[in-house]
Amino acid sequence: MTLVWRHLLRPLCLVTSAPRILEMRPFLSLGASWTSVTKLSLHTRPRMPPCDFIPERYQSLGYNRVLEIHKEHLSPVVTAYFQKPLLLHQGHMEWLFDAEGNRYLDFFSGIVTVSVGHCHPKVNAVAQKQLGRLWHTSTVFFHPPMHEYAEKLAALLPEPLKVIFLVNSGSEANELAMLMARAHSNNIDIISFRGAYHGCSPYTLGLTNVGTYKMELPGGTGCQPTMCPDVFRGPWGGSHCRDSPVQTIRKCSCAPDCCQAKDQYIEQFKDTLSTSVAKSIAGFFAEPIQGVNGVVQYPKGFLKEAFELVRARGGVCIADEVQTGFGRLGSQFWGFQTHDVLPDIVTMAKGIGNGFPMAAVVTTPEIAKSLAKRLQYFNTFGGNPMACAIGSAVLEVIKEENLQENSQEVGTYMLLKFAKLRDEFEIVGDVRGKGLMIGIEMVQDKMSRRPLPREEVNQIHEDCKHMGLLVGRGGIFSQTFRIAPSMCITKPEVDFATEVFRSALTQHMERRAK
Repeated sequence: MTLVWRHLLRPLCLVTSAPRILEMRPFLSLGASWTSVTKLSLHTRPRMPPCDFIPERYQSLGYNRVLEIHKEHLSPVVTAYFQKPLLLHQGHMEWLFDAEGNRYLDFFSGIVTVSVGHCHPKVNAVAQKQLGRLWHTSTVFFHPPMHEYAEKLAALLPEPLKVIFLVNSGSEANELAMLMARAHSNNIDIISFRGAYHGCSPYTLGLTNVGTYKMELPGGTGCQPTMCPDVFRGPWGGSHCRDSPVQTIRKCSCAPDCCQAKDQYIEQFKDTLSTSVAKSIAGFFAEPIQGVNGVVQYPKGFLKEAFELVRARGGVCIADEVQTGFGRLGSQFWGFQTHDVLPDIVTMAKGIGNGFPMAAVVTTPEIAKSLAKRLQYFNTFGGNPMACAIGSAVLEVIKEENLQENSQEVGTYMLLKFAKLRDEFEIVGDVRGKGLMIGIEMVQDKMSRRPLPREEVNQIHEDCKHMGLLVGRGGIFSQTFRIAPSMCITKPEVDFATEVFRSALTQHMERRAK
């Protein structure tokens, strides 16, 4: 069964005229059709696909009041996208609706988190049922949702990765994995890539190597960065190096079974082991594909050889699957499987609960026992009945609706379509990724690969939003668009997204010409 229920719903009158700009609209009634305003333009902009869902009428805080409350009471750190941040009201599968009645195709999924679709009917029903049965108890008592979920999740991981610690967030999962690595190895030093993002908690800030997340104050001791083997922006790599349907246009002399770039980056990794850490180390963290850094992929074979080097130093290997796990990459359920490696510890979050705060660390019995000898680890909300019931429903939906297969088919289709835009526009430097995790890196020109200035990327980002497409941002210079829709996405929606992107790029090139 593949998304059958979605085609049984009665089509409603949510066909958006093209093009569209955002405008405050009065709400007529719950059954009124929601429309957008056509802006006169020399360009014919893409027509948004229809949607079979009418959201509820928005009746909450006014936009200006929201801004006042945010300024007075919420974090002063600027994180919201767009000059006028969106005030979202409701979601349905791959769609989001704002307080003004505008509809958006969500191609970022709450930062790569909504795996099976906003408010998926089955997940909703399970959550509502569990809500009426038992909200919370802790692990000092047993309850079936936790044990049922643990059994389902363990079945999806290879031996000996069978011991599960349930927690609440990716940062918490990675922090626990750091404790495990140190408890098991009796060593301190942990290596992670430059450009890595593993969390923003006190310990994980040491693993995270993106400048905006670094502090002048000490924290995250015992963590050492190493060169990121980036075959587009790094010193080595080219057109045969990465596991993706789309390769970088930079040429290389690598053969299919012998990547010279991989060998060069491994030498840099060896240099880190020789100069920056102790003779024995605790471990090595790696995202199978870097997320926050702009969907950066490594040369084929790199992680396998790096894992061998780490284990030779007494360390354990940790795969951070917070963004790459649960079928998003298409060809395999876990990102580490695409590298033909078996980690000692796997961390996961985000898509695990389709947006519900949930995360997990999975490891071997041996490593779990090492931690138990050193620490009576306890987590009040880890294994919460609500979280576990939702997590089980997410796993069932992924299987029942063939969402991993959909990620492979639709993701490859989308990668190839975006690659055509790279060939068409000089400012699109690279298109990369796997399944439904895609990066589009913007440059001043393909030869220099210098990042497109942030203000120019901002304008393209705004133009996409005005046409009804929401995408993410990443990269050290915020120069890469991150594409990670829910895994229920369809090819017609991909067609719309790529045409929106083409239109935004065309408008930008015209602005440049003026």
